[in-house]
Amino acid sequence: MAGFRLRSPLARAVAPVLAGIAFITVLFLATWGVAAFISDRGENITNLGSSIFEVGQVERISKIVAKDGPLLFPDLKSPSGVRSVVLDHTGDDPTKGWQVYYGFPAGRDPSCLVEHVQGTRTFEDCDGNVIDVEKLALPPDVRPVVENRIRLYIDLRG
Repeated sequence: MAGFRLRSPLARAVAPVLAGIAFITVLFLATWGVAAFISDRGENITNLGSSIFEVGQVERISKIVAKDGPLLFPDLKSPSGVRSVVLDHTGDDPTKGWQVYYGFPAGRDPSCLVEHVQGTRTFEDCDGNVIDVEKLALPPDVRPVVENRIRLYIDLRG
């Protein structure tokens, strides 16, 4: 018994194309179904990046902060930008004296982001007020970490 054969040249040309389109459609629908199933769980995904940010070598970063002032890192804590982080260093020992602040004044809401006044330890807030770095909000869930007296990290895990 012979297998099924298409007789016309047009049918032999169109049938594989239609079979390919059908296969791609089924593959697309299966992928879409899996994505819909996964995204329908209602969980908010907030860990889009690493929870530990590597700043660099502790001696080099302490020299930069001493020369140019505290470092402002926008968007480290959240994708919306309301959790900008400021890294400051005081003292002569590059392995000690690190402090992290949020990028908005203490007592204000996170929408009042500050801008660094270059070469100083001051910032300008959303109202145009110039404030010292110590007047920024202290984060309860962000801290600096010095590893092996060499590398400096900002721990965002809380």
